[in-house]
Amino acid sequence: MCPVAAVASVGGMNDNRTAMITGASRGLGRALAAGLAREGFDLIVDARDGAALDVVAGTVRAAGGTVSAVAGDVTDPAHRAALLAAAQAAGRLDLLVNNAGTLGASPLPALADYPPDELRAAFEVNVIAPVALTQLVLPLLRASGGAVLNITSDAAVEAYAGWGGYGAAKAALEQASNVLAAEEPTLRVWWADPGDLRTDMHQLAFPGEDISDRPEPSSVVPAFVRLVTERLPSGRYRAAHLMPREPVSS
Repeated sequence: MCPVAAVASVGGMNDNRTAMITGASRGLGRALAAGLAREGFDLIVDARDGAALDVVAGTVRAAGGTVSAVAGDVTDPAHRAALLAAAQAAGRLDLLVNNAGTLGASPLPALADYPPDELRAAFEVNVIAPVALTQLVLPLLRASGGAVLNITSDAAVEAYAGWGGYGAAKAALEQASNVLAAEEPTLRVWWADPGDLRTDMHQLAFPGEDISDRPEPSSVVPAFVRLVTERLPSGRYRAAHLMPREPVSS
């Protein structure tokens, strides 16, 4: 299939800022799609679950937003080519959000017991795929003076027992982001830790446990909106440190 044929509802050429968000069918990706659409971004969204992705796209459109939904697996080169085709059809790309990820083996095993195939898959999703997608869309991002936002984790910088596979992959993504920022000074490159959230992935890390005390993904969207709209310098950020401050009452 031609990559363009896999694109659903791609709009025509426009002057609006365009953001591509991977893993947008649920969790943080879904929340970011809604938040960036409210900020006036046209969206290109992807996820493996096409039905769930269509629900997200429908919600964005119902709120007056413009969105192209491209279902597929970001580790698949043909799917990444379809995402590029969607951005080319839109005529521009201002922001790439590499949000799609995988926890890896669950329940979380010690590194001594980590299945190599599971470790390889974790790196494929969390490192290789976002780097490969970034490579594809860099010409469009350079043309717009755009930005790359890679979603990371405190597991990339802290030693948590059981988190060796996921943490090592996110650490690799962080260093790749750091190097990209040095190599692409006209862009903004951010790698940002959203903190513990009430998501399906976080539940997989703690099977059978109640994680209802974790905040909803939508709670950190203002932090990411600030990062994007204020175009903060390239670097590593934590959502908790980016949350807009409440005005001080007199």
